[in-house]
Amino acid sequence: MSDLSFRTADRADVPVILDLMNGGAVDAGAVPEHADERHWAAFEAIDADPRNELIVMERDGEVVGTCQLTFIPSLIRGGAERLTVESVHVRADLRGQGLGRQLMEWVERQARERGSGLIQLTSNKRRTEAHRFYERLGYEASHVGFKKPL
Repeated sequence: MSDLSFRTADRADVPVILDLMNGGAVDAGAVPEHADERHWAAFEAIDADPRNELIVMERDGEVVGTCQLTFIPSLIRGGAERLTVESVHVRADLRGQGLGRQLMEWVERQARERGSGLIQLTSNKRRTEAHRFYERLGYEASHVGFKKPL
């Protein structure tokens, strides 16, 4: 297996990231600037915020995974930051090869280096395979989460 690299995403990565998030349902090169201004505005906001990082994982120069990291100041846990990990995706045809594990191990190293006291994430209730994946990595289903669409 080739070496993986991790970096902050740039604008050119947005179409590929959206493709990963949609399970390969869109053409990775087909998101023009005007197609969905909300996606572009969201990218700009993430990119400008020092507490947010949109990450891509590359193998042989090709994006094969992504996640978003949000570092949140907190008064609990001795004032340590907590890291929220969102939108963890590995290219569908490459799943089961350990790439997700390597992505999450890299995420954990980033959290430790930054002094975070906790990593948290949510996963859709229906994604039982993802739940088993996170449990194998040491995550616990310790809280009940609630969401309300607006």
